[in-house]
Amino acid sequence: MSTSCTSSISLLSQRQPWLWAALLLLGGPALAQDKVVFATNWKAQAAHGGFYQALADGTYKQYGLDVEIRPGGPQVNNRPLLPAGRIDFLMTGNLLHSFDNVKNGVPVITVASLFQKDPQALMAHPGQGVSRFEDLKKAPVVWVAKDAQFTWWAWLKADYGFKDEQLRPYNYNLGPFLADKKSVQQGYAVEEPISIQKQGGFKPQTFLLADHGYSTYSTTIEARTDTVRKNPALVQRFVDASIIGWVNYLYGDRSKGDALIRRDNPEMDAATIAESVALMKSLGVVDSGDSLTLGIGAMKPERIKDFHDKMVRAGLYKPGEVDLSQVATTQFVNKGVGLAQKKKLVAP
Repeated sequence: MSTSCTSSISLLSQRQPWLWAALLLLGGPALAQDKVVFATNWKAQAAHGGFYQALADGTYKQYGLDVEIRPGGPQVNNRPLLPAGRIDFLMTGNLLHSFDNVKNGVPVITVASLFQKDPQALMAHPGQGVSRFEDLKKAPVVWVAKDAQFTWWAWLKADYGFKDEQLRPYNYNLGPFLADKKSVQQGYAVEEPISIQKQGGFKPQTFLLADHGYSTYSTTIEARTDTVRKNPALVQRFVDASIIGWVNYLYGDRSKGDALIRRDNPEMDAATIAESVALMKSLGVVDSGDSLTLGIGAMKPERIKDFHDKMVRAGLYKPGEVDLSQVATTQFVNKGVGLAQKKKLVAP
């Protein structure tokens, strides 16, 4: 391919990422793919399914991307790799990470949120007089991991009146919760309820924090600020392809994505993945609220401010400590990407 042709294609990919994808779909010439390394914050699981789907079914390739997914894990911290330039995009848990980045001057920014609801939840035994979220604060024991004690637990105390006297350390062992029917435990709403049903033989009552005011976005994609400034088309293509991947994973044939998940995490079985996907759908974790009209990945500045203000009230940040204009950009989302594909997949 001539130098002039290569330059023209590169310019097309930056100015018109959709035309780039169309050219590939129509059987255009073999084009060089942009190498992208995308790191997650934990081992492969259904909660990462849309990214694996986009890799497995060729969506990333259709958008001119050669994507490597680099899983996280208990002994793997991928967060420092993004500002260091060793990865291109990072999947993080929620906006607290983004607030901390701005507070500490880390040159990264959130470019999309694949989950409209944070899956963090509190779970209770059935038949113990817990019928409302507010009843949970009456539990004598609440099992909470150390990191959560300094994040959403502070919000629960400020907004719902939970007390530190209830706290017990949760070490990701279900045994203590299963043994104490009066206790409450934190959990990832698309994972722990499945394990509790398998080990305890009962379905726990699950209360999403997101349904009760914990308004953070979750499973966000972060990019370096210089990437957003210098190569916005690359960011756009990665965001768009990831959104399409999530649409296909939730509403289409996800078998290829599941196969890659199990390749990267052999401990994950097909039944657990299926149950987790069902929970993501029933709880509206990925596709609810604004994403129904703006597309998966949607973000709004006013919601980011709402969550920030709650965290200030909870004492996690001081007023004015975080410049919200640097936390996230909506230039790559809210465009309805994936809505047409979803309509085709869910049509009767």
